Amino acid sequence: MNPEIEIKAKRTNGRQWIYVKKVTGRLFRYRQYVGYFLLGILFAGPLLKINGEPLLMFNIIERKFSVFGSVFYPQDLHIFVLGMLIAMVCIVLFTVVYGRVWCGWACPQTIFMELVFRRIEYWIEGDAAQQRKLDQAPVTRGKVLKKLIKHGLFFLLSFLIANLFLSYIIGADALFKIVTDPIKEHVGGFVAITLFTLVFYAVFAYMREIVCTTICPYGRLQGVLLDDRSTTVVYNYKRGEPRGKIQKNKVITNLMGDCIDCNLCVQVCPTGIDIRKGIQMECVNCTACIDVCDGVMAKLNRPKRLIGFYSTKSIENPLSPKSNTRTIAYSSVLALLMIIFGWLIFNRSIIDGTLLRTKGTSYIFRDDGTVANLYSLDITNKGTFTLPFTIENADDSFDIQVIANKETLKKGESLQLSFFLIIPRNEVKTYKTSVDINILSAGKIVKKMSTTFIAPPNGGKTQE
Repeated sequence: MNPEIEIKAKRTNGRQWIYVKKVTGRLFRYRQYVGYFLLGILFAGPLLKINGEPLLMFNIIERKFSVFGSVFYPQDLHIFVLGMLIAMVCIVLFTVVYGRVWCGWACPQTIFMELVFRRIEYWIEGDAAQQRKLDQAPVTRGKVLKKLIKHGLFFLLSFLIANLFLSYIIGADALFKIVTDPIKEHVGGFVAITLFTLVFYAVFAYMREIVCTTICPYGRLQGVLLDDRSTTVVYNYKRGEPRGKIQKNKVITNLMGDCIDCNLCVQVCPTGIDIRKGIQMECVNCTACIDVCDGVMAKLNRPKRLIGFYSTKSIENPLSPKSNTRTIAYSSVLALLMIIFGWLIFNRSIIDGTLLRTKGTSYIFRDDGTVANLYSLDITNKGTFTLPFTIENADDSFDIQVIANKETLKKGESLQLSFFLIIPRNEVKTYKTSVDINILSAGKIVKKMSTTFIAPPNGGKTQE
C-alpha cells in the first residue's frame, strides 16, 4: 500500500466533536518546554520594559511600535514592513523544509489550546473516554457542576488573554487605566475587552480545531509549499504495511508490517485525522501521533519512529538528497532580506525630521543688507532618552536664527520649530540655492536634511 500525498479538507454534513486522548512522551515534553517558554515571553512582552519602553508593543492607534525597547514610528514603516517580510519568509522556509512545524510548536492557538485549556479539561472531566461518557450521560448535578467549573475557568482565561492581547495594542499602562478607572471613562476599551473575551472563549471552548483546519489560511498553503522532499510528520507505509492486529495465540509472520492498527494515532490527534492516509492539510505537526506510536512500538519490542519526521522521498529512497531548489532559493532571499534589515537598523537615525519653506512666504530683505527665508522644521525623537540638540548649517555662508529655540527633545516627543536662513545679498549667486541643514547632538550629526534657499541673485533690491 502506498498512500499518495493528498491535501484535502474534511467534509462532513455536521461537525463531529473530537475527544482528544491524553498523550505523553519525549516530544510532548519538548513541546511543553517550548510552549511554556513562549507563553512566558507572551505574558512578559507588554509588562517588561527596556529604557522605559515595553519589550513588545504594537500600538496601531497611536502608530507606535516597540520591539525589544526600540521604538518605531510611521517614519520607520519601511523597516517594519521589511521585518514582517522576513518573518513571512522564515515561516515559508520552515514550511518548505519542515512542514507545518509553526502550528504544532509555536502558534499561540495551539499552545493555549493544548497546554492550557486542554489540561484544564482533562483535570475536570478526565481523559477522552471519560469526556465522551460525561457528554452522553443524562443531566445530573455533578455533570452541571463540572461543566460550570470548566466553562467558568475557560471564560476567566479568555478574559485574561483578551487583556493581554489589548495590552499589546495600547500598552500595559493604558490597559491598567481602563481596568482601574470607572467604566464610563473608557467605554471603548471596555467594549474591546468584552468582544475579545467572547471571541477567545468561542475559539477555545467550541471552535478549537476549526480555527486550524478552516479559518487559518496557513494550512491551505501547504498545497503549494510542500513537496516530496519536505520533512514533516509522516507515516512510514513501507515499514507499517500491511497492517495487522495482534491476536492471542496467533503467529506473527514477516508478511505483516509493524502497524498493528490500534488507531491510537487517530485518538491523540487534535484535528482528528488518520496520519496513515498521507500528508493532509489538517495535520499541524504536533507530534502527538509520534509519541503514542513510539510507546506502542516499545511495548512490542519493535523499532520506534514508525511515524516520524520524514519526507516522502526519503521513505521511497533513503539515499535521496534532502535539499531542493526551493529551499536554497528561500534561504538566499531570507539571507538577503536580513542583511538589508540589519543595515537599516544599524543606520537608523534616532531623530526624524521634515524641513520645508514656510507656506505663503518668500525671501525677506533686511535692513542690514541680508536676505532671509523662513523655514518650518518638524522633528521627532525616536530614541529612548531625552536628546539635547542644535541646528547647524553645513554652509558657513548662511546664518541660522531660530525662533523660540528649544535645546532638548524628550523621548517620543515631536516638535515644530521655525527659523530663518540668512545670507548677505551680494553672496547670492543663483535664484535657487541648495542648502544642507544638520541636527547635532553631543557634537555628532544625527540627522541631515536639505532645502532650497530662494532670493534674487547679485544683490537684487526688489521683493517678488
